[in-house]
Order: sequence, then C-alpha cells, then structure tokens
Amino acid sequence: MSELICTIVTPEKTALDEPVDFVALPLYDGEIGIAPDHTPLIGRLGFGEMRLRKGDAVSRYYVDGGFVQVVDNRVAVLTSRAVPADQIDTEAAERQLREALDQRPTTQDQFELRDRLVAQARGQLRVARSG
Repeated sequence: MSELICTIVTPEKTALDEPVDFVALPLYDGEIGIAPDHTPLIGRLGFGEMRLRKGDAVSRYYVDGGFVQVVDNRVAVLTSRAVPADQIDTEAAERQLREALDQRPTTQDQFELRDRLVAQARGQLRVARSG
C-alpha cells in the first residue's frame, strides 16, 4: 500500500507534515475521506473536524476553513487555523457562539459574519466534545 503524506499549513507555521494511512476532512458541503492513491482534487474546507489515522492511532484537529489539495499521495491542507482537539478552548467557543447568536444583523455582511462565527464556534465545540 502507498504512503500518504499529510501537510497542514497555517499562516503562522507548518502545523503537521507526516505520513498517515487515512485523512478525513470537513468540506464546505460535507466530509471527504482520503486514502492512498486517491484521485487528484482541490476542495474548499468547512469548519470542523479533521481526523488522521496512522495504524490504530487517530489524531483529531479543528480546522477553520481553507482548502485541501490531493495529488500524488500528498494531502496539503491550507487553513487559517488548525487546533488539536484536546487544545480547543471550549469556554471561548461557547462565548463566541452566545455572542454571535445574540447579534441582530441588519445587512447582508452582518448576516454572513454572524453565520461564520456561529459555524466556527459550533465546529470547535463538536470537535472538542466528540473525543
């Protein structure tokens, strides 16, 4: 079986660059699983859980949108933020969710910002609580 290399890049650093057996990612409109020899693709990421499996070990991260590219057994994840599940600040996420839901937007831009903040907070809480 071929080896799959997963690289996670944020604006600050390369958060991960290692071989894995399988990657599951939150796309903007669903979830995708990537195994070795996957067809090349580019996808838009949503807010949610990324799972990496290597043998029996599974690593979980919250990813904050971005893009994924798969080509030649390399999975490149470009995201504004990648946080290991056990490092998510659930209090901050709950506060962000409360504050976003309390907003009363009146313009399209305000609606879009509120919806993004709600999706981010819910994604973080889902990842933190699913372990």
